Amino acid sequence: MDSHTHFDIAVGGEDRTPTEDEVDEAIAAAVAVGVPRLVQVGVDVASSRWSAALAARHPNVLAAVALHPNEAGAGAATEQALAEIDRLAGQPRVRAVGETGLDRYRTGEDGWAAQEASFRAHIDIAKRHRIALVIHDRDAHEHVLRVLEEEGAPEHTVLHCFSGDAGFARACVERGYVLSFAGTLTFGNAGYLREAAALTPLDQLLVETDAPFLTPAPLRGRPNSARLVPHTVRALAEVTGVPLEQLCDALTGTAERVFGPWEQDSPQ
Repeated sequence: MDSHTHFDIAVGGEDRTPTEDEVDEAIAAAVAVGVPRLVQVGVDVASSRWSAALAARHPNVLAAVALHPNEAGAGAATEQALAEIDRLAGQPRVRAVGETGLDRYRTGEDGWAAQEASFRAHIDIAKRHRIALVIHDRDAHEHVLRVLEEEGAPEHTVLHCFSGDAGFARACVERGYVLSFAGTLTFGNAGYLREAAALTPLDQLLVETDAPFLTPAPLRGRPNSARLVPHTVRALAEVTGVPLEQLCDALTGTAERVFGPWEQDSPQ
């Protein structure tokens, strides 16, 4: 599976909405290489609505909805916007609230308070709807852990595109969080990520593309897509020493535990 992708951007680009046929073709390309389970992720109200609609019509897709922390830091986390995320989170094939969290790289200090307030609101939405929380964490590891401790993390909490070292991985694993690794795991300078992945229990591992971003080696420089997730899965098998078939079974099991089954209308 691909636990985190953005078909709207990967297929349509930043300035247009892709057609249904274009999206269906991209999904079919992923299915053709053995990736039949996909989580389409929203980053604002418009993309969250689009994600929920795609999941509602497509059996291979579940959705996550949220206001991205950089959107929140820019003032987008209004009462009205959060109410719409809350409404979308109640739809049967919306199985996560995300990506939410904290970003202290792209958002300046003047936006940190708004980011944190939005993060707390998203945690509350996820817990009330009893669905997973998908976290964007950039240069904010300790602050993410602090907010989760203060608010109480949902039962299923995923660190999307895990970017920490072994020490941070241990802290997350001890708390029961799930670590999702992207194409960055394959980068030559990412030894710290491989160390983090190696110590993560199988039942706390996910894999993702974050397409169209973070294309895995050896294809860096090209747009990423869900059909390229096998490159990262193979790298994860190498890092963990787990046979590929066993790893794929474990990743699927974790995904269905976190997001619920793809083939039914509501999570178990």
